[in-house]
Amino acid sequence: MKFARFTKQNETEILQGVVTDNGIQQIKGDIFSDWKHTDLIHNPEELELLAPLTARHVIGIGANYVGKIEDLPSELPEIPVFFYKPLSSVIGSGKPIVIPAKIDEVKFESELAVVIGKRTSNISEEEVADHIFGYTIANDVTAPQFFHEAGHWMVGKSFNTFTPLGPYIETELDPDKIRVEAYLNGNKKQDSGTALMIVSMKKMIAYLSSVMTLEAGDVILTGSPLGAEMMKDGDEISCEIAGIGELRNVVKQG
Repeated sequence: MKFARFTKQNETEILQGVVTDNGIQQIKGDIFSDWKHTDLIHNPEELELLAPLTARHVIGIGANYVGKIEDLPSELPEIPVFFYKPLSSVIGSGKPIVIPAKIDEVKFESELAVVIGKRTSNISEEEVADHIFGYTIANDVTAPQFFHEAGHWMVGKSFNTFTPLGPYIETELDPDKIRVEAYLNGNKKQDSGTALMIVSMKKMIAYLSSVMTLEAGDVILTGSPLGAEMMKDGDEISCEIAGIGELRNVVKQG
């Protein structure tokens, strides 16, 4: 099932729905606990899609893909490189990515994003699937020029518009059988299966749950495949995962 958040043309009320063959059927209630269908079905062409949820936290992991299976390390890092992305950086598909003033380009990073569905604390890898609500696509936009010389990434990851999410949350996806892709102005730049993750999705969520309590609405970005490049004013980036859709954003100079 695909969940969406949207507004109708020329209206400001934020609505929720599920994607059907006939359009997006409006729902009411909390998607993580108690929601119901309504009788309203909307034409997607008459809607503006928003980020598919109001995230509670957004947490990313750095440098988590290799180019081929043989390159996977025999030992995993004792402490993976995690970082926060502020909620103010979240935008939906179709919204512009804004390059900060004083620089000319930023980097795209197409990623599978996991949406946590319930309180998650000190769980094992075997329990992770029971705590996942669904999956969406993220573009972990980065301005590496703002990375601190001591290795701090926060500023370079945190500008407004630097976390496009969407277009939907898909609840019926097998994360082990997908490919994470990115197209820059129509040219494929990234295309990797999740088997090339250094720290698997289950390992990273189990690890995070041993450090902090995750809650429904937390979003975990699982890392970006090799091939990410810089984007400049006027470019269009499409991050794609079959089964979820296409997360499209244009790039504008700030």
